[in-house]
Amino acid sequence: MMLRPIFMPVKRDIRFVTRRFSLSRVSLNELKPNDPKPEEEAPKKRKPLSRLPVGGPDYSKQTLKKNPIEFMTWKAVVVFVIFGSALTYVFTSEKEKLKLRREAEQNRGVGKPLIGGPFNLIDTEGRPFTQENLKGKFSIIYFGFTHCPDICPDELDKLGLILDGLKSKHNIELQPIFITCDPARDSPEVIKEYLKDFHPSIIGLTGDYDEIKKCCKNYRVYFSTPRNVKPGQDYLVDHSIFFYFMDPEGEFIDVLGRQYDVEDAIDKIKSNISVYQPRAEREKAKAGWLGFLYK
Repeated sequence: MMLRPIFMPVKRDIRFVTRRFSLSRVSLNELKPNDPKPEEEAPKKRKPLSRLPVGGPDYSKQTLKKNPIEFMTWKAVVVFVIFGSALTYVFTSEKEKLKLRREAEQNRGVGKPLIGGPFNLIDTEGRPFTQENLKGKFSIIYFGFTHCPDICPDELDKLGLILDGLKSKHNIELQPIFITCDPARDSPEVIKEYLKDFHPSIIGLTGDYDEIKKCCKNYRVYFSTPRNVKPGQDYLVDHSIFFYFMDPEGEFIDVLGRQYDVEDAIDKIKSNISVYQPRAEREKAKAGWLGFLYK
């Protein structure tokens, strides 16, 4: 009788725990392996690209803030490269033109021209030919003499090639002029016959001793011909070997020495013609705010 009260509570506790454990086991068995857990959400289905919404008005701004380099497309790069190349070409070209103009202005000299000036000669037909005949066209002048054994023929042959090259490649025509340094032996008839072996457009000029000497002096040509030469007398003639390039106003532009071959001479003449400015334009440019560039 004394033992019953002691064991009764223990029995009830064991039965209660067994019931709770049994209920928990049943609840876990009822869950299927593939069922999502209560706290997890099912994955959202992705929409196809065709159904994605296009960005609103603030889309471009937001994208630009995130990655501005995306807007540097290949088209923008091409435009930038073309524009930069064009700008570089124009700057280089204008710089070269200004350089040539400055050189030509320095060659002309300050005040009285250093090279060139008035002369009064006659051509192979006996017609007067003066500095006024240089106006209206670009001219190239060579000083020589018909009894020259080798240098003059070589230079006149080169002159013919220069004239043909300028005409065929650049459609440029010059007025070529041959002025004798030996007036005693080079009459109009002699020069006319002599020039038949060279370019047909070359104009031959001669004159009396004083006029030839004056012309050579104006063009800074070395002149050593004796004055009173007897018929048949043999003597040496020494002279400078240059081509003198003149502008359409009869003013000196540049000189071409023997070191210039045909192609170099063509390029030099073409460059000078491309940057040529009449005197009025040159004076206006020198008086302008960029006039210091001509000094």
